[in-house]
Amino acid sequence: MAAARALVGVRFRLHGRVPERGLDCVGLAALVLGRAAPLGYGLRSGDEGLAAEWLRAAGLRRVEAARDGDLALVRPGPLQLHVMIVVPGGHVHAHAGVGRVVEMPGESPWPVLGYWRPE
Repeated sequence: MAAARALVGVRFRLHGRVPERGLDCVGLAALVLGRAAPLGYGLRSGDEGLAAEWLRAAGLRRVEAARDGDLALVRPGPLQLHVMIVVPGGHVHAHAGVGRVVEMPGESPWPVLGYWRPE
């Protein structure tokens, strides 16, 4: 959680993997969890099954209830998936609309498809 919060303010960049150049939600999660990020996805990628495969391949397992440090897989729109890091009181995520990594208080404003935790 501290690692995620330390990246608040980093600019958004699609497929970004290095904080100095920018991060997207996948790059943020991979960096914070120390995992390899998948390749070959776009900003509009709504395949939940494929996302679940990537999460499992990264050594995460689906859990029923979230705890701090877990990933939330959410659906902000019909053709879009997004991952956020659960922190006390909210989530840290790379927000394309705002253009940077932000900490958002409260529950997810988007439907949560599942929570994922490192093995």
